[in-house]
Amino acid sequence: MCRGVTLPAMSWEFEPVAGPYEFTEGPVWDGTGVLFTDIPSSRVMRYDAGTGETAVYREGTNMANGLKLSPDGDLYACEMAGRRVARYTDGGDETVVDAFEGGRLNSPNDLAFDSAGNLWFTDPFYATGNLDPETHGFDLDHRSVYRVDPADPDSLTRMTYDTTNPNGLLISPDDDYLYVAQSDYEGDLEFRAYPIEGDEVGEYEVLHNFHPHRAIDGMCLDEEGNVVATAGYDEGGPGPMLYVFAPSGRVLETHPIDVPRPTNCAFGGDDLRTLYVTGSSGELHRAETDRRGLLGAP
Repeated sequence: MCRGVTLPAMSWEFEPVAGPYEFTEGPVWDGTGVLFTDIPSSRVMRYDAGTGETAVYREGTNMANGLKLSPDGDLYACEMAGRRVARYTDGGDETVVDAFEGGRLNSPNDLAFDSAGNLWFTDPFYATGNLDPETHGFDLDHRSVYRVDPADPDSLTRMTYDTTNPNGLLISPDDDYLYVAQSDYEGDLEFRAYPIEGDEVGEYEVLHNFHPHRAIDGMCLDEEGNVVATAGYDEGGPGPMLYVFAPSGRVLETHPIDVPRPTNCAFGGDDLRTLYVTGSSGELHRAETDRRGLLGAP
């Protein structure tokens, strides 16, 4: 190999391993399999990576979207129709938060934990076949990102004042940045980085502008701190894609996927090099990659 020559990135070949269901989201690796949501049917499904079988893990989830395992292994969910962030337990479920300053949340979408165990979540609203803006009854006049200590619901804090439809989010491995997918299809379609400054966030930097095409939906991290994100659609532009962004916003790689609208992604497998992806086709896809995921939990 000649010095100075950069080898091309490995091609990620995606294959469906579960489904089709209706509309899948929220994949999370639990150590031996993948939990993911089928939003319209209000179910959490579980794909067993060892056997290849998929079964219903939980029903009656109020159109749960994003899922996340806490550092201690508890499963948290953003219930869109339930208008709350919930903790799922063997004995049932518990509301973590469902209101801010006396008003019901809009429709929680995605969530992430920082190294201190605080839970961050987005609260946008996206009109779907099951969520009608005419009958939803909004209590809040903003769509924001929040932070809460799950053990202390009164700690709920509004963190952004400039988001109009925040979707996926991540916390950088060093807790220095909040990454937000601003996905307002009547406004900004941006990948943003907010510096975390104690109990506040600073002015954001636009790392990538997707206008006029579909922006980022969901994201995960690799072990180098790069952001792997789902974006694009089959209606035009670059098409459905997995992007790999450096923390600076530089696009390191792109990997096409045969899904009309990929929604979210998570690394898994024994070596955390398998990427699982959900999407509008209602399936769970996977690909072997040359990147290793950064797994906060379990």
